[in-house]
Amino acid sequence: MADKMPKFTVNIDAVKGFLDPREGQELYDRCLAAGELGPTLEIGSYCGKSTVYLGEACRLAGRSLFAVDHHRGSEEHQPGEFYHDPELFDSVSGLVDTFRLFRQTLREAGLEQVVVPIVAATQVAARDWGTPLGMVFIDGGHSFEAAQADYDCWARHIRIGGILAIHDIFPNPNDGGQAPYSIWRQAIASGLFEDLGVVRTLGVLRRKDG
Repeated sequence: MADKMPKFTVNIDAVKGFLDPREGQELYDRCLAAGELGPTLEIGSYCGKSTVYLGEACRLAGRSLFAVDHHRGSEEHQPGEFYHDPELFDSVSGLVDTFRLFRQTLREAGLEQVVVPIVAATQVAARDWGTPLGMVFIDGGHSFEAAQADYDCWARHIRIGGILAIHDIFPNPNDGGQAPYSIWRQAIASGLFEDLGVVRTLGVLRRKDG
């Protein structure tokens, strides 16, 4: 599937993030179709690159995008780690803080009336959640504990026919962390999801009946 990508009001290539454009196109297409079933929720917004793709689709579908992120960075974003970005480090608090740039992205993309930021850990955000979802995109922490929590908290809220997308699927351990790959395999093994394939490192599944 390949719906035409809209022209963003923000320079999507300048938004900090690790999403390949082909993955972004797939997210946009799947999210636009899933809008018939319900809103979309993403876990792991970072500075908002994936949020723009999903948000534009939600705008066209007349849906909200719930963006869950504690905005303190994942394990690999901390000082001394490979993906640490000094621009995202708040020297006053001594913590990573991606929320400022995330809000800037939403403003420049004109998505402040579409995206609902939820600044919280995944378990906190999910504690009293009751809204059925048309799509869930998991791109949070890459430890096994974090990835498992994201899957356990949110996959059960996807409506039948809805989409579960998981980023950073690396079958070969030499290519990347194994936690996202682990929950992707777990979803397939559960029998609750149909495997729709992998675009680059983006695994896409559809919730089945029963």
